[in-house]
Amino acid sequence: MNFKEFYYPSADQKTTIHACMWTPDEQPKGIIQIAHGVTEYIARYAQFAEYFTNKGYVVVGNDHIGHGKSIAEESKPMYFGPEGSWNFVVKDVKTCMEMTKKEFPDLPYILMGFSLGSFVVRTFLIDYPNEKIDRVILMGTGQMSSIAIKIAKMMANSETKKAGEENTTQNIHNLTFGTYNKVFAPNRTEYDWLCANEEALDEYIKDPKRGSDFSCGLFRELLNGMLYTAKVKNISKMNKQIPILLISGDKDPVGDCGKGVKKTYEALNKAGVKNVSMKLYPGDRHDILHEKDKQNVYKDI
Repeated sequence: MNFKEFYYPSADQKTTIHACMWTPDEQPKGIIQIAHGVTEYIARYAQFAEYFTNKGYVVVGNDHIGHGKSIAEESKPMYFGPEGSWNFVVKDVKTCMEMTKKEFPDLPYILMGFSLGSFVVRTFLIDYPNEKIDRVILMGTGQMSSIAIKIAKMMANSETKKAGEENTTQNIHNLTFGTYNKVFAPNRTEYDWLCANEEALDEYIKDPKRGSDFSCGLFRELLNGMLYTAKVKNISKMNKQIPILLISGDKDPVGDCGKGVKKTYEALNKAGVKNVSMKLYPGDRHDILHEKDKQNVYKDI
């Protein structure tokens, strides 16, 4: 396996985006591009990349704005930017794809999004239906009602007025990680919702490179992305021929413990997507790539 880091200008015109690429020693047979989740960074997928480079795949992805090494000097971590900056994140994924395709033309292309990254990928599929993609994997995704998203956005905007876009508040914490963690009360940690594998969870908590709470602005932008991707009229713009695999833990609160994943499945089918499949992993929570049965997840992917 070979590894390299590379950089490129963000669509926000101020951030330098950091990206990683893992390549097999032999001639590659395909590409997997990852859009990571909130608080994450792309280098966290090194073990995943090792598995798939051994199978002959190039694995690539970038740190989203405000994450990992993609943080502008004048900006704060866990912040995308002003209203509409969700689209910068989507465009940065597209730039990473264009650069990768230029280096490896004509290889089968798989696009995978986890958690926040799943909504980035869903937006990408709506906005760029003509981009050649052979498979899509949506991991740890969900489907809230538009009314619930709009109410949450009103609350996010209220917190923004109090604390500022780049900052967080206790209410933002309660609305996001706090809400998810309630499902597993009494809690051992603040992040019990992430992973049932306590060893992997403790490793995540100790990781100095991970982000912390959502900024008010980042939460608003995620809600914008969720609202955009929930609308059937938008989903209908996708290339309906691309096979889509939905995978999640059946105890993942982001996917409403399976219910939100099923709603996503139904929404994609209703919009006319031809080939949608779904698998829920019993007992697994949100971060299925770090659960004890992760090898099964790898094999299914």
